[in-house]
Amino acid sequence: MQIPELYKIYLTHPSIQTDTRKLKKGDLFFALKGPNFNGNLFALQALEQGAAYAIVDEIIEVDGSSKSDNGAVNVDEVKTTEGDETVTDFKSRIILVDDALATLQALAKYHRQQFKIPFIAITGSNGKTTSKELIYAVLSSHFKTYTTQGNLNNHIGVPLTILSIPVDAEMAVIEMGANHQKEIESYCAYTLPTHGVITNCGKAHLEGFGGIEGVRKGKGELYDFIRANNGLAFVYADYDYLQPMSAGIQQKVFYGETQGLVQGKVLSNEPFLEVAITEGLTIDRIHSQLVGDYNLPNILCAATIGKFFGVPDSKIKSAIEAYAPSNSRSQLIVKESNHIILDAYNANPTSMKAAIENFAHIQSEKKILMLGAMMEMGEASLEEHKNLVSLIKSYQWEAVVLVGGDFKHIDHPFVYLDNALQARDWFNQQHFENAYILIKGSRSFKMESVISQ
Repeated sequence: MQIPELYKIYLTHPSIQTDTRKLKKGDLFFALKGPNFNGNLFALQALEQGAAYAIVDEIIEVDGSSKSDNGAVNVDEVKTTEGDETVTDFKSRIILVDDALATLQALAKYHRQQFKIPFIAITGSNGKTTSKELIYAVLSSHFKTYTTQGNLNNHIGVPLTILSIPVDAEMAVIEMGANHQKEIESYCAYTLPTHGVITNCGKAHLEGFGGIEGVRKGKGELYDFIRANNGLAFVYADYDYLQPMSAGIQQKVFYGETQGLVQGKVLSNEPFLEVAITEGLTIDRIHSQLVGDYNLPNILCAATIGKFFGVPDSKIKSAIEAYAPSNSRSQLIVKESNHIILDAYNANPTSMKAAIENFAHIQSEKKILMLGAMMEMGEASLEEHKNLVSLIKSYQWEAVVLVGGDFKHIDHPFVYLDNALQARDWFNQQHFENAYILIKGSRSFKMESVISQ
């Protein structure tokens, strides 16, 4: 089946699902495959649950007396909620394609091509989800805006995000994650962004990118697309490496502390970040619900994009101030007499350094660090963890707990524990009062469990 034909079906059934556990009646089910799963094996189950069609890339047996070699369920074993379903009907609702994932991405591109609205793509080593949420908050206060939900920013999430955008959209904000080169390039091929943001290029996913220059090259693939297609880039002026990376892009809008359409600086950070707007807006300050002065570029980016597209200044201020982070991203949690900064969604040398330095400057006599190890560091892992330990030693703390990974292979005077559950037990035994506590680590360590019941 050709993409235009499949698109007609999609218009009738515009909800797409790749997981039968989340499937609703009338959805299109795409049978995707990965190292540990094969969606083709659940195609008949999806139809049984009410999927309008199942898009598969393996032959699915719907008759006969046994399961096929790929494990597909025999139609005789399937009972539907609407009574008996004929083999013919099952067959008519199965669409066989060469590659289900490639078809999903091609369908997303075809849908994207129906729009004549701004598609703002955002990537970076740190802060891209927070920036995305702030940009969405600002734009949606004035336009019908749609964006990436949660962290659906990969080769499956990006096309699903595009296909979730309805025809009445006036703005789209698409987050793109990457851990190796050519990944952002592949997303741009079907997202076709008109505007681009690179939040920063830090020491993240070094194993996949092959070092910091590899990170810049990989993230810079967004600039490459913008440059080649006469798009517009929003560039943070205070990161000197973004200047040469964005060279050749004819349309650029800068923002920063001393240069750009919107300019601002940190006014205070006790504990929430307050930003003084020094240029570009008629408001003088923004009181955010974000923790950490490293969120200044994220706030200025959202304000700049709002200003560029004509969002009233008052709406920009209200939208940013109303945004409260969630999902373990720089959350401030008050628990009894303690203030806990929970930033357990990711960790790399750049974000760790920023979080520790920011935490060190908070005015409190009792500060506790609880840090999970950093992942995907490759050959640089041990050295980067040593650097982190050296940084920690340069400040005074009430206590420091280091959890897992290469922290185990470094000599240090701090508490070492193997996992977050041990860290939780340690924490519960301390009975801290009137303390500030920073909990941070790579996602795989689930450091948020330290404060779970």
